[in-house]
Parts: sequence; C-alpha cells; structure tokens
Amino acid sequence: MTRDYKELDVWNKSVDLAIELYKLTARFDVTERYGMTSQIRRAGISIPGNIAEGWGRGSRGEYTQFLTIARGSLMELETHLIIASKLQFIEADELVSALKKIKDIEKMLNRLIAVLKTGKRDREPASSLLNPESRIANPVSRAPVARIPRV
Repeated sequence: MTRDYKELDVWNKSVDLAIELYKLTARFDVTERYGMTSQIRRAGISIPGNIAEGWGRGSRGEYTQFLTIARGSLMELETHLIIASKLQFIEADELVSALKKIKDIEKMLNRLIAVLKTGKRDREPASSLLNPESRIANPVSRAPVARIPRV
C-alpha cells in the first residue's frame, strides 16, 4: 500500500492529458509559441501540478482548495482548446477527444472535492478515485472516507 498522490486516477489522467497537449501543440505554428501554445501547455500542466501540491499541503482544506484550482485550470484549458479549434489549429476530432478527457477529469475532480468536503460517499466508493492497486481512500488523513469527520 503506497501513500502517494501518484496513485490517484485523476492525477494520472491529467498527466496523460498534459503530455498529449504538448504533442498536440507541437504542431502549432511557431508564431503561436508564446500565445496559444504556451497558454494550453501551462493550463494543462497546472492540473496535475495543483493536485500534487494540494496533496502535499497536509490539510484537507488546502487540498480541496488546490483541487478547485486544478478544476479552474481544466476549464481554462477547455476554453483555449475551443478557441484553437475555431482558429483551425486543431482538427474537430482532436477537440472532441480532448474535451471528452477534460470532462472525465472534471467529474473525477468534482467527486474528490465532494468527498473531501463532506466526508460522505454517494453511489461510488471513494476508492474509485484511486488506481486499483491503492487502498487509501483519503490522501490527506490517510483514513478511510467513512471515518472522516466533516470539515
């Protein structure tokens, strides 16, 4: 059993998305290096970065705050990709694929934020937010979600 943010599916999926974004933006015109390319890449790497930083802060409140920042970066990324598509920097199928991944990550972040804020589980067990190998439901307290007191 590892106690590490790198076990979170949401972190892993956001890292994969960031790598995909780097490859996607590598094809952008060189004149966009400091414009759209930079904005997409920065928003993309901000997502897993904020998940990791929040984990390391040591309190549930700060962790939740950093997860909401990650969610904001996700919305920023979505906007940049829509604009890039309208400018014909990316193909429609590339946009659809990226937006699906963004929505999946958004759902995972929303669920994790809700669990951390309320300490309650709805339909899905909190362990669904973790890689299958992980057994830790709450990374901040290291306690199972069912025993987490409300904040």
